[in-house]
Amino acid sequence: MIYLELFLIFFKIGAFTFGGGYAMLPLIQQEMLSHNWMDLEQLVNFVAVSESTPGPLAVNLASFVGAETGGLLGAGCATTGVVLPSFLIILLVAKFYRAFQTNTLVKGCMNGLRPTVVGMIGASLLSVAGSAFSLSAGVVPLVLAVVLLAVILFAHWKKVHPILLIVGSAVVGIAAGYAGLLPGV
Repeated sequence: MIYLELFLIFFKIGAFTFGGGYAMLPLIQQEMLSHNWMDLEQLVNFVAVSESTPGPLAVNLASFVGAETGGLLGAGCATTGVVLPSFLIILLVAKFYRAFQTNTLVKGCMNGLRPTVVGMIGASLLSVAGSAFSLSAGVVPLVLAVVLLAVILFAHWKKVHPILLIVGSAVVGIAAGYAGLLPGV
C-alpha cells in the first residue's frame, strides 16, 4: 500500500536525519530513486519548488513527493511521516530538558553530529549541482550560476534582504530562459 510506504519512508527520513531539510536530501534522493518514484531531475525541480514556497524544506518536499506519488492522501502520509519523529523527539527533550542540558554524553553527541550535518549538506550540494550542471547542459548555465553566486554573496555581504535575492534570481533565470541561454526552458 503506497500510503503506508510513504509514511514509513518519510518517518525514517525524519527520524534519521539531523540538521534540517538540506541534511535530509541525500536520504530523500536515495529513497526516491530506489523506489522509482521520480528521477534526479524531477527531484531537483521539487527541491527548487520546495525552497520557493513558504515553510520548512522537508515538509514542503514530503508534501510534494507524497502528492506526486499518492495524491492528497499520499501528501498527508508523507508529511505526517517526516514531521512525527521531530515532534516526538521535541516532546521527549522538553520533558527531560534539565537532565539533557548538562549531560556530557548529550553534549558529546551533538558535537559529533554537527560536522556530519555539514558533510551531508555538502553532499546534497554536490549532487544537486551535478544534476543541474551536467556536461550536456553546456557552459552557459555554469557561468550563469557562478555569476549569480558572486552577486548573491556580494548582496549578502551588503545585507540585501533574501526575498530580493530570490526574486532577482528568478528574474535572471526567466530572462536567460527566454533568451535561449538555458537548455530545456
